[in-house]
Amino acid sequence: MKNTAIYPGSFDPVTYGHLDIIERALKVFNKVIVAIAHNSEKATLFSVAERVELLKKATKGIKGVEVDDFQGLVVDYVKRKKLRIVIRGLRMISDFEYEFQMALTNRKLSKDVETIFMMPSESYSYLSSKLIKEAASLGANLKGFVPGFVEKAIKAKLR
Repeated sequence: MKNTAIYPGSFDPVTYGHLDIIERALKVFNKVIVAIAHNSEKATLFSVAERVELLKKATKGIKGVEVDDFQGLVVDYVKRKKLRIVIRGLRMISDFEYEFQMALTNRKLSKDVETIFMMPSESYSYLSSKLIKEAASLGANLKGFVPGFVEKAIKAKLR
């Protein structure tokens, strides 16, 4: 498992930006574990089980992807998996400060865990799950932002 990385997040919902990061990470790593965080502090549209299913469906044809979920600190999850690398996506400069703080905190919590930042394609650099949910709540067509089955799931939740 030396060439395996963990891509943690809430993925509420999974977007084409997330899928782009997964595919980019697979150019560097043989395997990427997409790890959905349980976060009781964050109000989510989908349950963890629903997000796991959506991600499994979204990554079905992508070789080298495993979908999992975890509770607690990401560094503890990484250690339980006997891994060292965390992938984080950076869309805009506004993401950098938060992601940098999180990476430094994780480093302080576990000096063996390294964070690698990856940028999505320019065509997805503005996408966020929050933006997608807001647009959907206002009746927007989500084609080009999320897979069709994800759009249907979002719209079913918002009815």
